[in-house]
Amino acid sequence: MDSIDFFQVFIIIIILIMTLFYIYFRSLTSSSSSSSISSVAAVDTDIPPLQEKYDVFLSFRGEDTRDTFTSHLHKDLLRKNIDTYIDRRLERGDEIAPALLKAIERSKIALVIFSKDYASSTWCLKELVHILGCKKSHGQIVIPIFYRIDPSHVRKQQGTCALEDRPLKRSRDEVANRRAALEEAANMSGFHYSSKTGRTEADFVEEVVQDVLTKLNRESSSDLRGLFGIQRKIEKIESLLCLDSPGVCCVGIWGMGGIGKTTLADAVFHRQWQSSKFEAACFLANVREKSEKTDGLNELRNTLVRELLKDKDVNINTPSIPPHIQDRLRRTKAFIVLDDVNAREHLEVLVGDDDRFCQGSRIMVTARDKGLLEQKIDHEKIYNVEGLGSDEALELFHSHAFGNKSPTTDYTEFSREVVDYIKGIPLALKVMGSSFRRCKSKKEWEVQWKKVKRVPIGEIQKVLRVSYDGLDDNEKEIFLDIACFCKGYLRKSVEKMLDSCYFFLEAGINDLIDRSLISISQDMRLKKLREASSGGRIVDMQSVRRTDRDA
Repeated sequence: MDSIDFFQVFIIIIILIMTLFYIYFRSLTSSSSSSSISSVAAVDTDIPPLQEKYDVFLSFRGEDTRDTFTSHLHKDLLRKNIDTYIDRRLERGDEIAPALLKAIERSKIALVIFSKDYASSTWCLKELVHILGCKKSHGQIVIPIFYRIDPSHVRKQQGTCALEDRPLKRSRDEVANRRAALEEAANMSGFHYSSKTGRTEADFVEEVVQDVLTKLNRESSSDLRGLFGIQRKIEKIESLLCLDSPGVCCVGIWGMGGIGKTTLADAVFHRQWQSSKFEAACFLANVREKSEKTDGLNELRNTLVRELLKDKDVNINTPSIPPHIQDRLRRTKAFIVLDDVNAREHLEVLVGDDDRFCQGSRIMVTARDKGLLEQKIDHEKIYNVEGLGSDEALELFHSHAFGNKSPTTDYTEFSREVVDYIKGIPLALKVMGSSFRRCKSKKEWEVQWKKVKRVPIGEIQKVLRVSYDGLDDNEKEIFLDIACFCKGYLRKSVEKMLDSCYFFLEAGINDLIDRSLISISQDMRLKKLREASSGGRIVDMQSVRRTDRDA
């Protein structure tokens, strides 16, 4: 009996000891884990804020090249407006921050700078493995740069690139993955810099940046595939710019709201800026809207000068640009876009005289008012942006109404009816297409179609109302009469009918045409643009107001 009691006590003691050991080791693990998490969190706070996308991610060994080659490369990339992610922090431990991995995933191109101690950094090797994973999963472009190191040493992991098998610190699979990553990267087409080649480092950096620009241009071309019918328009604008001619050239892009002026200007801007023909560039978006703010136009001019001169300290508060700043502008070949200009003052303040900018500079101005553009730009240098052709319009509408799916025959016929009504206006096609996307049956389509014809979609209404609001009272009245009573009439007949009602009728009709609110057919008949392209309900609202006033 005593022996049984002793055995039970012994078992209880063993269980207690094991429980104490379990609690002790668990507390150690928990403490280690929490400190690791807090360490990563602390590291993450130092990371630059993430953007949606980057052009380039730089992977490099900080101790080797941070203050030399990588610094020079980063500066030249930024000078070319190439959006580059660089992590300037010193390495702390082996843990790589999650935000850094996300930055890799969001980059179009990864520049991997192999230097003498790159392979000795666990941090760098983790970056490399993740970069090659992105290359495999979504086609990220990887460009290896072998800086003062033989590519064969990276490929074979020789010399300073040798990896040790340390299974106690990491698994054999992890080591194998890193070996494979080094070998794969070393076999890629890239750049090799050595002082023995006779090239200066500055020339080498320029060569790398030019290659990045070329690859980004190809990416941009593929991005245009969703912009139906834009390629031929880009080529026409570029021919008007006379890019190889000396002197300053200014081109106007004219069209109604929603026709795609900004999209077209943006595509030309990025294509030319990445061509390396210009030393500086600036795209001033939403000039009309921003100029309406307090001191808005002066701030727009400051933004323009700061971006062109790459000088954030510029602050001009005088009507004219100071001579020392003007001299710097005249030495900087620039590509400039002024988007959505609607007043002569905008052109005077932002563009000024022909001698404000360096010879060879190019300026594009988008506006809804052709007459405004003609005050600064030669008539033959103004490009009229027209709507999409029927097939292109149908493609764009389908892409927003059905996504990647192909519509059935019934829906195709119905789609053509919608597209014919919209008349090729890209904004209206996109918004209208998206409004049909939730419709699951033909019946729902019919209901939605009746609804949008009766009450225009707010986004379209808001954008296109701007053109109408820019008219003076006399022009508004002329527009309402034509829209309500004279659509389809010969221009001469309309002028004869309304001549006694308005002063300067002919000039008023010309202004409505210049502002893309009405158009003239080949047989000289006046046409009010469709509801989706003219602000639709404006006519109804103003007609009611006029009736109330006349009663």
